[in-house]
Amino acid sequence: MRAKHFLPIVVISLVAVIGLTGCKHPSAGSRGQAGAGGPGSGDIGGIPPLGSGDGTGLSSGSRPDGTWGARGQFAAVYFDFDSTRVGPSEVAKLEAVAAALRGNSHKLVVEGHADERGTAEYNRALGERRALACREELARLGIAADRISTISYGEDRPAELGHDEGSWAKNRRCEFITVTQ
Repeated sequence: MRAKHFLPIVVISLVAVIGLTGCKHPSAGSRGQAGAGGPGSGDIGGIPPLGSGDGTGLSSGSRPDGTWGARGQFAAVYFDFDSTRVGPSEVAKLEAVAAALRGNSHKLVVEGHADERGTAEYNRALGERRALACREELARLGIAADRISTISYGEDRPAELGHDEGSWAKNRRCEFITVTQ
């Protein structure tokens, strides 16, 4: 009779031990969200890597010359999870930025950001694609593309430090900084 109960107890114990040990805690370099090729995998679907020389990104040595304005002069543009599409509700914010730039010769820096989900590399690339999407929309609204630079901070500069959807939604954004000559 004891042998009959022994096997289920061993199986349940093994399952409990395996379940309680869990997976390795994700580090900054391995925080993927899905399988290979999915969000957080680092596969960015043919998008050139940052610093690829396309002239749109900023590095420490390529900041536009001039006086940098304060952050928060314009409303941030927010994005859906893992998206680079400027939503219809966000277009008005870009129209306000374009209207402000039409009356002067200021340059603009578009900062792209992402929430903490996904790898650091994926989030940096996602932030860059978001900044480029805003740049393209501003160009469509009549602002010369050579007046707009982009930079991605990925997940490195969160607006909110929480680990919930409310915080993540505020971190999926682009912010704008004017640069006067």
